[in-house]
Amino acid sequence: MTPRFTLIAIAGLLSGSAAFAQMPPPPPAGVVPPPPLAAAPESGMTTQGRVSQWLVNPNGEADGLLLADGTQVAFPPHLSASVMQMLRPGDTVRVAGWRAPNVPVVRAQTLEANGRSVIDQPPAPGMFPPGPRDLAALSAMSASGRIERLLYTDRGDVHGVILADKSIVRFPPHIGAAYGAILQPGAQLFARGWGTRGANGSAIEATSLGQSADSVRELVSGPVGPMGPAGQVGPRGPRHQRPMAPVPPVPPAPQFAPQPPANS
Repeated sequence: MTPRFTLIAIAGLLSGSAAFAQMPPPPPAGVVPPPPLAAAPESGMTTQGRVSQWLVNPNGEADGLLLADGTQVAFPPHLSASVMQMLRPGDTVRVAGWRAPNVPVVRAQTLEANGRSVIDQPPAPGMFPPGPRDLAALSAMSASGRIERLLYTDRGDVHGVILADKSIVRFPPHIGAAYGAILQPGAQLFARGWGTRGANGSAIEATSLGQSADSVRELVSGPVGPMGPAGQVGPRGPRHQRPMAPVPPVPPAPQFAPQPPANS
């Protein structure tokens, strides 16, 4: 073999060895490789914008912001008073937190505005959760109008809408999925439920939905408490009562004909 062909052969072997070294070894026989990981939430992200509207819950607490560009900012309701003291609609806010892929909701860890900041952090040791809300603050309400915007959880599930008059209708995510055909921007919506009206906005927890008052359908039989019967309201507002599964009838006990005594 000439020196030229020897060099070519050695180069081919080296390149093949490098390519082979980069290939992962095949899984052992009988072992199924794990599925690819789902896209992780984008953590450590920041966004900034002008506050267009408070996102209030049916208890009258702010648990989010709507920015002018349509971004929804979510935070726990125990931060409501602190955030409302720091800013108001029209102010510019800077938000640091995380967001799931393709979801227009930022879960806030820090909010900064007007030279102040609010940080979502665990309560200090010995701190107790807030007491039950005054049930008299919840009223039977209705709302109707054109759907202006859908509201999402930080996982991307629809759990509410903003109507053209800026009132908010909330419902659980499974209701948002079941009624997705009528929960579309631009569509008309009529809702009944329980909630509050105040200077910071109007919000209800829907117990019935429809495209009009004539087509409304009941979602639940009424507000219930976490452990109480129907007709009671829990400390965090009305809860949904899940329909009970039908109980099958108990079959009658078999009847046995009397047997004649055995011959002795």
